[in-house]
Amino acid sequence: MVDQRDYYEVLGVERRATSAQITDAYRKLAVKHHPDKNPGNDEAAARFKEAARAFEVLSDADLRARYDRYGHAGLQGGRQHDFNEMSDIFEAFGDLFGGGIFGDAFGGRGRGSRSRKGRDVFCQVSLSLVEAARGATKTVEFARHEMCGTCDGSGAKKGTKPQACDYCGGKGQVIQSAGVFRLQTTCPACRGAGSVIREKCTDCGGAGLKEEHVERRVTIPAGVDSDVRVRLAGEGEPGGSGGPPGDCYCVIEIETHPFLARDGRELHCEVPVSFTQAALGATVDVPTLDGAKPLQIARGTQSGDVIRVRGFGMPEVRGRGVGDLHVHVQVEIPKTLSPRAEELLRELAKEERAAVSPKRSSFLSRLAEYFQSTDTEGESKEQGS
Repeated sequence: MVDQRDYYEVLGVERRATSAQITDAYRKLAVKHHPDKNPGNDEAAARFKEAARAFEVLSDADLRARYDRYGHAGLQGGRQHDFNEMSDIFEAFGDLFGGGIFGDAFGGRGRGSRSRKGRDVFCQVSLSLVEAARGATKTVEFARHEMCGTCDGSGAKKGTKPQACDYCGGKGQVIQSAGVFRLQTTCPACRGAGSVIREKCTDCGGAGLKEEHVERRVTIPAGVDSDVRVRLAGEGEPGGSGGPPGDCYCVIEIETHPFLARDGRELHCEVPVSFTQAALGATVDVPTLDGAKPLQIARGTQSGDVIRVRGFGMPEVRGRGVGDLHVHVQVEIPKTLSPRAEELLRELAKEERAAVSPKRSSFLSRLAEYFQSTDTEGESKEQGS
């Protein structure tokens, strides 16, 4: 075996893990590293194949027992797949794609079925915070395969047709015998198709499909957040053997707003006010999704106070109400003063000393008592010496 990493480590499960836990772990890894979600990412492709190898062994009671006893050496010359190609994985676990391990994530009805659903594709949609709040209609572009027009999807050179596979006699399956055991597996020559292409189409290279870039309009509902997926039904990869096409999932990404920060349905912003505005009260403009709006700052507002403005947050995507806007007040202290401003502040300082608030009076009294007791203790020590 080329890959010598411990298979339990690959799937992230303990050695005593149940079959259900192994299946669940593989599902999560396969969804995370699936090639449709990571186009052009070689590392993700390697992880996808590695997880498939680990799952094939640990999901088989006999292979798992041999692996637990002898490690990778116990699998030498066994019947497990190499998984050098992505198609090998889908072929080997065809009966698990759709309704099994992968559910609706990748489609497909499984090995042994005459038709299978096409795989899903993904694209990304960027929205401003305002668009996310109001809803929007966007044009998205994504790549998918479409039937080759030259060969009409057969993969064979124009004027020719696929021929029945000699290895399996056109059945797509072969029987392997090992003593009293008989094992039916997918034909390695035609990969279950039952036919092979002798002369390939020059336009699609025998695949029967060509990659195309398509544009579609997608309607985004109000209230969506980042990583939400909006489905375009039937816009994915074409199905196999007449099966339905997959879907296109548009993954939402919300752009950063210059003033507003989002927390679910709630919005937050910081608003600077001057010392006099905080002390005397004022009306200031605050940012909202609808532009700047006036907000009353109460007399005596402290730095760090939060003013809640109801109904100015984000809508709930299912239409269950609207969040609030939380305005965080930041009182700014001026670094430079005009002569007149300094004069007024000094007069204010005198006024504060003449009429000290109870809280400050208590602090000043305790401060005077502390230093008075410290001086008294010092004098006592000097006299004693």
